[in-house]
Amino acid sequence: MIPANTTGPGGVIVRYGDENAAHVLSVYADLRCPYCKRMELDLGAVMERAADEGRFAVDHHFGTFLDASAGGSGSLEALAALGAAADVGSRPFMHYLRALYADQPSEDEDSFADRNNLLRLADEIEALHSGDFQQNVLEGKYLPWAAQVSLAFENSGVRSTPTVLFDRTPVAVINAMGYAVTPEAFLAEVTPA
Repeated sequence: MIPANTTGPGGVIVRYGDENAAHVLSVYADLRCPYCKRMELDLGAVMERAADEGRFAVDHHFGTFLDASAGGSGSLEALAALGAAADVGSRPFMHYLRALYADQPSEDEDSFADRNNLLRLADEIEALHSGDFQQNVLEGKYLPWAAQVSLAFENSGVRSTPTVLFDRTPVAVINAMGYAVTPEAFLAEVTPA
């Protein structure tokens, strides 16, 4: 099963924004990555707003390599739950993505592997109160899709997260001190010449 609101071969990319956007911001992340959390919590709403304004579409690519390096299955389980959110709609997907990062466990904890915890984190998103979303998370409906998304990430050549490309050109989202760049600095990098 491939969730709605996805694109690319096998639906391995979750797009937010205009399907025919002139510019694309490609975001490569792992849901257990602490630097991805910093990027998302400081710049995620900025990316969403810019996509809403038609400046670019945001293509989300997810890896699950932290499951292997830190142990567990939380990246894959959280990605499958995100697939269930994408199936509801692109805005619920974005809000759930932010909710997951806001409550991200430390790398040595695997609380994203708990499907009931994943549902609890969706509580604040009204669009995800449906029985279908809950059933899809509890049954792991999108785990095979999540595995395909992860495989596509592995084959992408990207080796670290977060990696962000604007029309295939790298964009700095984390500064030398390990924190997200300012929204102003980010927007300056993604403004077409």
